[in-house]
Amino acid sequence: MINKENLWFLTLFSLILVLSVYYITMPNDLLSSQSKKEIVTKDNKKTKASIKETSSLVAMRVSLEEERQEQMVSLQEKLTNENTTTDEKNNAYEQLKYLNQLQGKEEDLEKQIKEKLNLDSFVKIDNKNIEVVALKEKHDSTIANNIMRLIQSNYDDKMYITVTFKKS
Repeated sequence: MINKENLWFLTLFSLILVLSVYYITMPNDLLSSQSKKEIVTKDNKKTKASIKETSSLVAMRVSLEEERQEQMVSLQEKLTNENTTTDEKNNAYEQLKYLNQLQGKEEDLEKQIKEKLNLDSFVKIDNKNIEVVALKEKHDSTIANNIMRLIQSNYDDKMYITVTFKKS
């Protein structure tokens, strides 16, 4: 007779197997960073919308995400460790909360730069330092100044903002 643990194991193994086969047989164009989708409008016209993101921005985001993920894993280990004191657990929880807020703030700033200045960008916040990488062919001090003003308008305290431009 199959006990509950074996049943769970078989179920999860089957699910992983099915997802692995699906992933392997998936067409390569679905896995690329550039994807195109058809959108059917109200008047039944099909239009193509393309979503394009530069690989350098994606690479920076992935690198930052991996770095933050490692920090979060170590903090979560502190939270679940029985030998950790209550103060250490509280500090770990506060740091986790801070990292989540930081990530949300970075995404919000990128969205604001996209909406108001029509630039794709990458934002990294480290305490009072904010690093912005914007995609633009030429370095433009006016745009850099506008980015700095836009970001500073979100903070009460003085932030140290650096803006660099990368070719798209």
